[in-house]
Amino acid sequence: MSSHAIDHQHHADSTDVFGFWLYIMSDCLLFASLFATFIVLHHDGLFVVPLKSLIELPYVLLETFCLLASNFAFGLAVLSMYKNKQAWITFWLCVTAILGAAFVSLEVNEFIHFFREGYNYHLSGSASAFFVLVGTHGFHVSVGLIWIIMMIVQFNVFGITSTTKRRLTYLGLFWNFLDIVWIFVFTIVYLMGAV
Repeated sequence: MSSHAIDHQHHADSTDVFGFWLYIMSDCLLFASLFATFIVLHHDGLFVVPLKSLIELPYVLLETFCLLASNFAFGLAVLSMYKNKQAWITFWLCVTAILGAAFVSLEVNEFIHFFREGYNYHLSGSASAFFVLVGTHGFHVSVGLIWIIMMIVQFNVFGITSTTKRRLTYLGLFWNFLDIVWIFVFTIVYLMGAV
């Protein structure tokens, strides 16, 4: 490979890294705004159906377990990548996707339950803030699932290359970021909301 090609590849890699971190920082600002909005608008005293009465902590713990376990499985996929075990990468990414899909399914089911109980987005500013915050996180997890499926295909088509390794690393940072956001959602929305 010529020095010009190496320089071009290095420049492209550094641009990718900068762009990815720029995206993560913009997502941090987005979620910070949504959390601030939820905290400011959250009060249940005026409404017929308070959020507090609908929160079932064991159910939310199950959601949390699915998401955190998916992150653990993703970590095993990354370890398999470093050991050049392509079959195990695919296996652990599939486990990650199944657990992530279970999380999204549980969240959608929770939203349906809330709607049936009369707690929906147009009930109040607080309810809107809840659905936008939790729904935005769920949307990000859904996008992450599509990315995981794309990575499974890429590893099976192209194998373990520097490009697929880099893409899996970015996906890992994104998936970890979603876990961190969920810990805040769990603590601020559900745990403090149920008390």
